[in-house]
Amino acid sequence: MTAVLERRPVKTAPRAHRGNPFEAARRRMIGPFLLPALVVYTLVMIVPSLFTVWISFNDWAGVGAMEWAGLANYREMVADPVFGTSFANTMKILVLVGGAVFVIAFTLTMLLQDMAGRKFVRAVIFFPSLVPGLVIAILWGFLLDPDGLANQVLKSLGVAEPPMWLAPENLFTTVMAGMTWLAAGTYTVIFMAAADRIPRYFYEAAELDGAGPLRRFWNITLPLMWDVIGVCAVLWAIGALKTFEFVLVFAGATGSLPPTGLWTFSVYAYAGAFPSDGVPRYGIASAAAVLTMLLTVVLTILVRRVMGRREQATY
Repeated sequence: MTAVLERRPVKTAPRAHRGNPFEAARRRMIGPFLLPALVVYTLVMIVPSLFTVWISFNDWAGVGAMEWAGLANYREMVADPVFGTSFANTMKILVLVGGAVFVIAFTLTMLLQDMAGRKFVRAVIFFPSLVPGLVIAILWGFLLDPDGLANQVLKSLGVAEPPMWLAPENLFTTVMAGMTWLAAGTYTVIFMAAADRIPRYFYEAAELDGAGPLRRFWNITLPLMWDVIGVCAVLWAIGALKTFEFVLVFAGATGSLPPTGLWTFSVYAYAGAFPSDGVPRYGIASAAAVLTMLLTVVLTILVRRVMGRREQATY
């Protein structure tokens, strides 16, 4: 006996918002609500950025007419040895300081994860991030002065000749140490918050299997907070390329720029627009700013790709 199966048409339930006047009105209001933010973003970010790109192809002192220079500003900037020093210093901050910050943050996260009173310790570690970088730079300078607190403590401990922290040959290393101290607390708090989201039964199962603290961190904590690490890596790359106020205030004297051996991209651009003596060169300053913006975009894409591949391999 042959059975004939009748296929009944499946009626698709109408979507909840079809014919719903409230949903239609809500959709119509998206544009008016987004328009003010889009206008402000265009006026504050997009238009000045495009104007900066235009200035980078011109010679301009800030007043008077612009003179078209083409790629001359970029060629002059690349050939300038001070720009080479600025590039090298920026890369040192990006790699060396960034590596130290992340190692310290990982270590503190591992040590404080199961510590009693970790909320108080977290607040203490995060405190330097609440203080403006300008204040920290000034305080750091007073502490490391030849007659400052750091050398006084070392002398009281029996060190006859404390290090000359602010000597020209040690100054950039001191700057990097200060930036490491300033940023380590922020990333430690972020990593600890990410580690707190991990279910505790993962660690309990690992302990039953005999895994130690380092093993648990490597096999559980690190893979499960990898997305947060990727975001922090992007934030650090962006911030490192824009390093400015700490170097300017800590290493520069009142009314003058720091020594050229300490310049970064941002300080180089600032020196072109606001030189201690001479005529401002907004073309060179804009070219440095445009290059910084391009490097920021490239590094952001590169870091996201590398971290994304590592995340896929982890899971």
